[in-house]
Amino acid sequence: MAKRLLGKEVNEALVASLQERTAALREKGVVPTLGIIRLGENPSDLSYEKGATKRAEEVGVAVKNYVLPETATKEEVLAVIDEVNADDSVHGVLMFRPLPKHLKADQDEICNRLVPCKDVDSMTHMSNAGVFEGQALGYAPCTPSACMEILDYYGIDCKGKNAVVIGRSLVVGKPAAMMLMQKNATVTICHTKTVNTAEICRNADIIVSAAGVLNSLTADYVRPGQVVIDVSMNWNPEKITAKGKGGMSGDAVFDEVEPIVEAITPVPGGVGAVTTSVLMKHVVEAAEKV
Repeated sequence: MAKRLLGKEVNEALVASLQERTAALREKGVVPTLGIIRLGENPSDLSYEKGATKRAEEVGVAVKNYVLPETATKEEVLAVIDEVNADDSVHGVLMFRPLPKHLKADQDEICNRLVPCKDVDSMTHMSNAGVFEGQALGYAPCTPSACMEILDYYGIDCKGKNAVVIGRSLVVGKPAAMMLMQKNATVTICHTKTVNTAEICRNADIIVSAAGVLNSLTADYVRPGQVVIDVSMNWNPEKITAKGKGGMSGDAVFDEVEPIVEAITPVPGGVGAVTTSVLMKHVVEAAEKV
């Protein structure tokens, strides 16, 4: 039976650390503050906002909400971003994406209007450049950062290890690969055009699966001794309980993979459980730099 890499345990350590750091900042008269920009009432945005606000309260981070109608113009959104850029009391900014369809063509311009020092969720090109250059130009995306937090918490040394990242998105796959290389792993990225993905994965020491495809990581992909970080949250109707709860699974066929590998993150309860704490960590770091 594999060791389960539980997000709850990582969260508890992160929260305790952040509470100490926010208390120290407040003693200096600095209240670490997250600005949340939301357009419309998208249910998933509202759910994440609720979770982020709850975590912020827990660790001592204040929240300022900037709510615009879904029909807001580019100029109206840019005006809000200019406002938070100029507000020294706001240390980090989360803006929900993707933006409404009528702003799709302007999304890059809108995102890059935010100053990188407040870009705690990697929405600017500068933050992405920082991940690839290994420079503190902004902040890495929260999800791959949560993967690294889990590896660090459980003492999983990446130095000299072969790591495979399944997925090449700019949100998870590519930055996760760069961050693993910064930990001195040798990294291979697999994607939809990769040949013999299962064979490549079997030769890895660490697998980060961010394919976003239910049941795509089967027993054929793994071997004993591996660490599997399952990033994805996929809808799985077979997991809905009699009370109508649940329904989420990762990429891994957990019952197949878990008995084989050395360690694995469950879904839910793994990477996703750590992302909001990472967001708060970035806000606190930004406040500490002021």
